[in-house]
Amino acid sequence: MVTLVTKSKSSVVLNTTLNRVPHIAISYWIIKIAATTLGETGADHFSHTLNLGYAKASLLFMGVFFALLLIKLAIKKYDPIIYWLVFTSTSIVGTALSDYMDRTLGLGYMWGSIVLMAGLLLTLSVWYVCEKSIAVEYIMTARAEIVYWVAFLFANTLGTAAGDYLADDAGLGFAMSAGIISVILFMTVLLHFYTRLSTVLLFWIAFIFTRPFGATFGDFLTKNADQGGLDLGTLGSSVVFVVMLVIFVGMEHRAHQTRQLK
Repeated sequence: MVTLVTKSKSSVVLNTTLNRVPHIAISYWIIKIAATTLGETGADHFSHTLNLGYAKASLLFMGVFFALLLIKLAIKKYDPIIYWLVFTSTSIVGTALSDYMDRTLGLGYMWGSIVLMAGLLLTLSVWYVCEKSIAVEYIMTARAEIVYWVAFLFANTLGTAAGDYLADDAGLGFAMSAGIISVILFMTVLLHFYTRLSTVLLFWIAFIFTRPFGATFGDFLTKNADQGGLDLGTLGSSVVFVVMLVIFVGMEHRAHQTRQLK
């Protein structure tokens, strides 16, 4: 069994079964992008295609998020299936909330992004004050995990607003926005491998920008040709990414079980 060792006046060894979150590897980012894209297409399916509206969709998926989070907190460990269910719910809630703020409340994409960025920075500050770190690979307590998920919820909501701002208000379109964000993500990867910049800082840059990448990619798939999209529809696109999530989360679940046996 792999262990995490911390040094103090007396050495303390923590079994990784106490950890509540996954290791950050390539598979994490693949699943995250699929989940964030599903968040965009899934929320749009309920808000637009089913005419539920932004407010009702936000309340519905916020309820789902809280229910799943309670289950996640109760099990007190990392389980890939429940972890990614919670994560995907933050992505869907983020899309619905962003659209509600930006369109129904009339904040617009720019001011919505500013408000959400302020909320994210405040949450990260609270996280650092409480835990003395904003690292995301080792979360051992319920308090740390709650702040972790609040930060992820803000980041996913921010990503939707920022992606919509680039595609609509900035006039770049969905394909161009996804291209620009891809360049930013590629540069972040290079900085990770070839510089000594903080891995925590680079994680949060990548985390924030993979959200608008997923959002703009989701819009690119679902919007009609006049809006610069492929017009695949919200339901069809959502089904594709549900299948992707089932496959990749299933692979992660098997890999996690193998690691636990070592």
